[in-house]
Amino acid sequence: MRESAMAENISYQPTDGLSYDPNDPVYWDEHALAKEVTRAFEICHGCRMCFKYCDSFPNLFELIDDKYDGDVTKLSKTETDGVMDDCFQCKLCEVQCPYTPRDKHEFQLDFPKLVHRYQAHRAKVEGKTLRDIALGDPDRAAMMARASFGLANVANRVSAHRWFMEKVLGIHRDKLLPPFAMETFDRWATREGLAVEGPGGEAVLFQTCYVQNNEPQIGKDTVEVFQQNGVDLRCTRGLRCCGMPTWEQGDLDGLRERAKHNLDILEPWVDAGAKVVAINPTCGMMLRREYPELVAPEDKERAAKVAEAVRDPGEFLWSIRKQERFNTEVAAKPEGAVAYHAPCHLRAQAVGFKGRDLIRKITGVRPGTVMECCGHDGTLAMKVEGFEYSKRVGKKAFDGMKEAETELWATDCPLAATQFEQHAGVRAMHPMSVLARAYRGDSFDPKRAPSHNTPKKRLPIVGQANAEQDPS
Repeated sequence: MRESAMAENISYQPTDGLSYDPNDPVYWDEHALAKEVTRAFEICHGCRMCFKYCDSFPNLFELIDDKYDGDVTKLSKTETDGVMDDCFQCKLCEVQCPYTPRDKHEFQLDFPKLVHRYQAHRAKVEGKTLRDIALGDPDRAAMMARASFGLANVANRVSAHRWFMEKVLGIHRDKLLPPFAMETFDRWATREGLAVEGPGGEAVLFQTCYVQNNEPQIGKDTVEVFQQNGVDLRCTRGLRCCGMPTWEQGDLDGLRERAKHNLDILEPWVDAGAKVVAINPTCGMMLRREYPELVAPEDKERAAKVAEAVRDPGEFLWSIRKQERFNTEVAAKPEGAVAYHAPCHLRAQAVGFKGRDLIRKITGVRPGTVMECCGHDGTLAMKVEGFEYSKRVGKKAFDGMKEAETELWATDCPLAATQFEQHAGVRAMHPMSVLARAYRGDSFDPKRAPSHNTPKKRLPIVGQANAEQDPS
């Protein structure tokens, strides 16, 4: 009874160990962290609202209830490690939680940020594994793949090579890996005269490392859709991965290095009045919500400035929907239904699902919406211990998309598209690709390859930097 009473008396109020800012010395204090972990576990155990998102919460509740009779202080380090490792940073618990800093609640609880803090501590003590290095730097992996002249793509389909990758790197042998493009988005944009040296225009594209290295067509489609709507969208060379893969492994220095590099490039564009259009919701979330808190002290002010300028592609286009230039004249429309998946990291930004809304407004088709996690969750689905876990987590999303009884699926997240392709048999398209096909008059059959041909007569880039924007 004494031990149970001790657990019951844990205050929900923040301890003196509360910190989500790695620039704060408290952030790195082991005893301060332990206080906040205990407090967070106690709050979550009492609330239980977030039981369905990942295994962190069910496993935590089971340990406290069945093994320790309600005493959260009895969890061992190994058990705490397990709870933290089960979090794959979908952010949905933070979206659902009523006790967050975002809601200005006095408890100031942000479980995903607490997990990041915990993992950063572990990484600082234990160092990086070979897998952490491999998965944490997508740009380097892509550079090496291009240097292989296509052999990397072939090898990734060979069972012996995949067995070797699993044994050495811990990347699951059955995971469908996206192929590497031989021509990067940067190279295409430069050839097309879109990658300009000086800042300007209405928006600059943060194409993301996935579009840069794996599926440039999404970037091409985004450029085309913006041009169809008279938006002066420009591209710039040299942008790097947003840093989320390396931060997943707890590598703060690696994240800050990438953030500083990207801020060096993006800040002049923002100073010139351009918005930053980030194609991948994860990258948009990093730029908008994570950079301002995680960057080095000297970069915080400009990180906040750039964050204010970040927009999702659909979010930007939706803001001009009442302007004369907004284009609803399409050459083809989807026949039948469209199933739309709402990515977790788009939900975390609380900007709505404007890619979905644009499909409805421009093509007249009303997509059905699935708001379950796909389970890919950054690098989780690639790992030996995460592959089956991610499949189980994503089952509700797979089933929900199938219920639409259509093979025309859309999602803003390219990794979700890969997850659907592997476990549900349908490759989802980015909303910008759906709209680009509509403007071009391409087939909407997902089994047919998208058109990679740019229009023979390129649409003019119309400067509209001072056009009145609809804030809604």
